[in-house]
Amino acid sequence: MNAKQDAVTVHREDGCCRIHLDRERGNAIDDNVLDGLMQGAGEAEQDPDIHGVILTAGGKLFCPGLDLVYLSTMDRQELGRFMEKFAACLLQLYRFSKPMVAALSGHTLAGGAVLSLAADWRILQAGAMIGLNELKVGVPLPFGVSMILRDAVISPRLEEVALFGRNYRDEEALASSLVHELCEPDQLPARARERLLEMTSKDLASFAVTKRYLRSATVERIEAREAEFHGEFLDCWFSNGTQERIRSLVAKLGGGR
Repeated sequence: MNAKQDAVTVHREDGCCRIHLDRERGNAIDDNVLDGLMQGAGEAEQDPDIHGVILTAGGKLFCPGLDLVYLSTMDRQELGRFMEKFAACLLQLYRFSKPMVAALSGHTLAGGAVLSLAADWRILQAGAMIGLNELKVGVPLPFGVSMILRDAVISPRLEEVALFGRNYRDEEALASSLVHELCEPDQLPARARERLLEMTSKDLASFAVTKRYLRSATVERIEAREAEFHGEFLDCWFSNGTQERIRSLVAKLGGGR
């Protein structure tokens, strides 16, 4: 059975739910992507016949991050609303109780890498890049993203990944802790399925409890303090230097006001 959203397709088969990004501009994140991810994950969470999820994407990129062409038209209030939705989507994926594997079939950058961090296991296609390069644009990592990243990336690579804005591929991607394993392109779908089945073969109730224990402190920190730093993020986004860099990037992408 398939259910179609504007930018996300959900496929259900043999107890597995594949949530598939599929939109223009390389699967860049807009409202439709967030809506599709939240609906797909919500349905998978509630469906007792779904035992686990694989995040996938079509096209040459897995996801390049937030859709700057789309966001560049927003004023402070509109962008604030969007970032609140992005935070809610990320937290929903991070709190997802069932096994989740991210099959990263192309470059996975900025907000795309952020979404992948919600998964329990991340497999990167050989040759593809992954990284959090927001600081190069002048955009800080949101508080919730920083908390999830702190749990995902081992020291001493955390500061490098968060503060240098580097992109990694192959063995360097593995060493950064942003991914758990590499895979050749033609083997990626089967490998992701294999890893998901390995997790879903366990007692799912025990899996969910253990996963909740592992992530509860981070979830509690995010829920308690995310709103506190919301204005600070927007101040950086709408600073003169960051707006100039965003306009330059949007022009290169062929968009604009």
